[in-house]
Amino acid sequence: MAGQRAQWKGFIKFGEVSCGVALYTAASTSERITFNTINTATGNRVNRVFIDSDTEEPVPKEAQTKGFEIENGQYIIIDPDEVAATIPESNKTLEVEAFIPCSDVDDVYFDKPYYLTPDKMGTDAFAALRDGMRKSKVAAIARTVLFRRMRTVLIRPHGKGLIATTLNYDYEVRSSKKAFEEMPKITIQGEMLDLAKHIIATKKGDFDPAAFDHRYEAALAELVKAKMEGKALPKRKKVEVSKPNDLLAALRESAGLGKSKDDKPKRTAANANKGAGRQRAARGAAKGSAASKAAPQRKAG
Repeated sequence: MAGQRAQWKGFIKFGEVSCGVALYTAASTSERITFNTINTATGNRVNRVFIDSDTEEPVPKEAQTKGFEIENGQYIIIDPDEVAATIPESNKTLEVEAFIPCSDVDDVYFDKPYYLTPDKMGTDAFAALRDGMRKSKVAAIARTVLFRRMRTVLIRPHGKGLIATTLNYDYEVRSSKKAFEEMPKITIQGEMLDLAKHIIATKKGDFDPAAFDHRYEAALAELVKAKMEGKALPKRKKVEVSKPNDLLAALRESAGLGKSKDDKPKRTAANANKGAGRQRAARGAAKGSAASKAAPQRKAG
């Protein structure tokens, strides 16, 4: 990849076929805005210094080593050379152990993606692996030493090349059963389920990563620009927090079945009967008044 440095170079082997490959970072945070710590009195950058937790004296780099805490404040001292000796030896080979359906790996195990590209001498073997997996709709599971650790890698066809995603170990992934153990068993049926399905159907779309903006990063960029240009700092926009409401009413409103502003409140049957009774009484009173006016009046004798 032009302009990028390979994070790792080696070989990929499937069966008795192998070819040279390189790994390039697929996702990076290097473009994010970062800040340095500054001394407010001098305006100079502050350097990090390691301090002894007891004597509070600075500790030079040559006097520093590794330690594993066994109790509060008690450590086993481990020399950096002893740590280096535990790093597994690498044969620089991504050896495919199995081909599996792409859906077999839960994406909760996904760690970090890398673009996997061939070297100039192994393009045919690389293309054979890529196209074979694409036609068979499978992914490859491979293992190798990456960045001083033995890593399991999921390899999938991606455009003209392959994408290799390092996987989390099983002990690193927290149990979903524990996460949802307090979730009550609820089955939604009838109108609620139908409304939910209707809303989902009307909101279907395509994933476009460019449509999702990094609001915090954008706000930081506006802040830095305002400071550089000596302008007033941008004001924070007020965010309205959603409030809990009646689920069925919310579903109806989302589906366009709620009351509109122009809708007049409908009278209930009881109120309608009361209204009709009042109208009949009013008509009866009006007739009685008219009859009394029309009747001849007797003179007192």
